[in-house]
Amino acid sequence: MNKKPQNVAFIDGQNLYLGTKADGWKIDLKKLRIYLRDKYNVSEAYYFIGYVNEDYNDLYMEIQKSGLILNFREHNTKMLGVKKGNVDTDIVFEVMKNIIENKDMDKIVLVSGDGDYKKMIDYLIKKNKLEKILFPTKKYSSLYKKLTVKYFDLLYSEFVRPKIEKRKSELRD
Repeated sequence: MNKKPQNVAFIDGQNLYLGTKADGWKIDLKKLRIYLRDKYNVSEAYYFIGYVNEDYNDLYMEIQKSGLILNFREHNTKMLGVKKGNVDTDIVFEVMKNIIENKDMDKIVLVSGDGDYKKMIDYLIKKNKLEKILFPTKKYSSLYKKLTVKYFDLLYSEFVRPKIEKRKSELRD
């Protein structure tokens, strides 16, 4: 009997949030989690976000209630000034760690259009470990232009967006 694949998703939270916002729509994280489970057999989905800020506790609760595993970027608590929320290296590290350590994991799903992941995506394809990269917005990196449709999907497409978008009646802000 064939076992169902167990894929793991890694979501660049800022890329997802800012990308969909710039395109004029808002993602429903609960619907996204269900979509990832049903469409890509995602057993665990990690949502990477900049740094902890008490002003965003409601957002953190919403992310967790959606079934996503919250992962914050580590910062030095004594650091003065603006903390940068860049999570790219954290995601690359966690993806590679999963490939090495997670024997139950089959493939990776990445939600981002950031070109900083291109080298990792090429490696995952070469090792047959990429299920899909999901682009949240039309403005994804030109570095991905040579990818075939086998390796990417468009969250903003007319077929996917209605499944994962917050309806107007659900919007708070």
